[in-house]
Amino acid sequence: MTTEGAAEVAVIYHSGYGHTKVQAEAVRDGVAEVPGVVVHFLTVDEAEEQFDLLNRVDAMIFGAPTYMGSASARFKQFMEKGSKAWMEQSWKDKLAAGFTNSGSQSGDKLNTLVELSLFAAQQSMVWVSLGMMPGNNSTTGSPEDLNRIGAYLGAMAQSDIDAGPDVAPPPADRATAKHLGKRVAEMAVRWRAGAAG
Repeated sequence: MTTEGAAEVAVIYHSGYGHTKVQAEAVRDGVAEVPGVVVHFLTVDEAEEQFDLLNRVDAMIFGAPTYMGSASARFKQFMEKGSKAWMEQSWKDKLAAGFTNSGSQSGDKLNTLVELSLFAAQQSMVWVSLGMMPGNNSTTGSPEDLNRIGAYLGAMAQSDIDAGPDVAPPPADRATAKHLGKRVAEMAVRWRAGAAG
């Protein structure tokens, strides 16, 4: 698909053991479902080599595993390398969103999403929440519910520490991540159309 006139969304992620990559792929697939949107799927290594692309896109979705209660050190390196964009305000008024994965149900994942949203705020970006009611929080709920962890700020996933990325995170968390990608893509289309006047 040509990028001319299309909304562009970059999914930028770091994954230590493959689980967050699975979540990122689900986000990417959600973006790709929306007509008129081009998705760029980038590891942090790739993103650091393509700041010109990031300066052009309409939205960025950041993803990092939660290690010891915060975003992975490798993702933080990417954030710090974004200081030039901050100085120039190159990403001002772009949309942003985030996702994270950890081994525990909580794992203090909220702190990672807060870090990602603060990074976006410092870049003068506009944060997009998950936009989904919590699941699995009643007697009729189920671990198969979307948003089973009950996040609002972004998409959360939980991967059992003894399970590989072929099975973890589970389908509900992948579907929740896909929802986030689709939501951001739909908003990027509207955002771009509004900017065009």
